Amino acid sequence: MTKAIGCISGGLDSQLAVCLLQRQGIDVLALHVQHLWQPKLLAEDERNAGVRAVEARGVPVRLVNAAQADLEMIQHPEHGFGKRMNPCIDCRIWTLRQAKRLMEEEGADFVFTGEVLGQRPMSQHRGALALVAREAGLEDLLVRPLSAKCLPPTRLEREGKVNRDALMDFAGRSRKPQMALAAEFGLTDYPTPAGGCLLTDPGFAYRLRELMDHGTPTIANVELLKVGRHFRLPPPPGRSPATPGRSPDGSRVVVGRRHEDNLRLEKLFQPGDVRLEADRLPGPTTLLRGDASDENLEIAAGLTLRYGKAKPGEVHPVCVAPVGETPSILDARAADDELARRLIISPENRP
Repeated sequence: MTKAIGCISGGLDSQLAVCLLQRQGIDVLALHVQHLWQPKLLAEDERNAGVRAVEARGVPVRLVNAAQADLEMIQHPEHGFGKRMNPCIDCRIWTLRQAKRLMEEEGADFVFTGEVLGQRPMSQHRGALALVAREAGLEDLLVRPLSAKCLPPTRLEREGKVNRDALMDFAGRSRKPQMALAAEFGLTDYPTPAGGCLLTDPGFAYRLRELMDHGTPTIANVELLKVGRHFRLPPPPGRSPATPGRSPDGSRVVVGRRHEDNLRLEKLFQPGDVRLEADRLPGPTTLLRGDASDENLEIAAGLTLRYGKAKPGEVHPVCVAPVGETPSILDARAADDELARRLIISPENRP
């Protein structure tokens, strides 16, 4: 039996690609890459609804964590960025190389994806599709079932292991052909195509660039960017940046926006962080990462009160709990709007 390795994101296109090959009697093993740039935290559910739908069709799914590779790609994007901070070409090549490795380990015949010609401007035009296949070492072993009839036949199609006539000729950004094919296969519960990659989000991309301006990013610090309002604390008096554009103080405060945000933030505390909450007053959970000086604690406590139920300028006790240490109480004054606007990390607040 012909066997294939499918790169699946969990979106509709990859589900349809699986269905088209299964209909030909091809044995499918799926590969799902867990990227650092997905909206969920790495500690949260690893299998999205689309991946579970593929599993429900009897397809085993292998998970690969790409977090460390993702960090390296944004620091050294060989093929550049898209509109914001998305190194789409490098990302596709890396994923396909993982699929090629799995293909060789499993003795499979080829790799396939749910890519559609012309659907994405950076990574799915003809030149880009040819480039990623060539750089991944899959030039004649990569089938794209949804656009196969728009592309040159692969070796699998020429040899008859894959019936080209049973594949599709989808091209462009319209979703109507996919929706019609989904109805044919009885697929009704699938996600919308909008943004699974945070690198294309203007706010997240700005916060990531700002983080990189203050040093080499880590997985823990990038995960933190997914949650809450972010504030960069000023450097201590008398200290100036060592290099242009790079602050010597990487300290930041993250304030939860709502209850669900506070719960997510709880998962991200690590040794050295400080947890702050208003004492006996509804409000956010706040995380201070970096220098826990008296000045920084006062600012963090003031921001905690500013986004809670405290009145402007009101003095109120705040519980200050360094991770692994005994909590204490700090009487702080709620920060005013001017300070919050000056410190918040946002595209609207760029210099």
